[in-house]
Amino acid sequence: MANTMKMAKKPDKDEYQQHLRLVLLGIGGVGAIGFTIQFVFSVITFGR
Repeated sequence: MANTMKMAKKPDKDEYQQHLRLVLLGIGGVGAIGFTIQFVFSVITFGR
């Protein structure tokens, strides 16, 4: 654990922004997929 902490470095601004962008894109993608599935099933059950 101590060796890992010694080797770790803080990300620079560009690296941090890239990771933040990827995380937000992933969260948005999962949310969009969930919304689409919920919307499709609500249309299917409403159509009955």
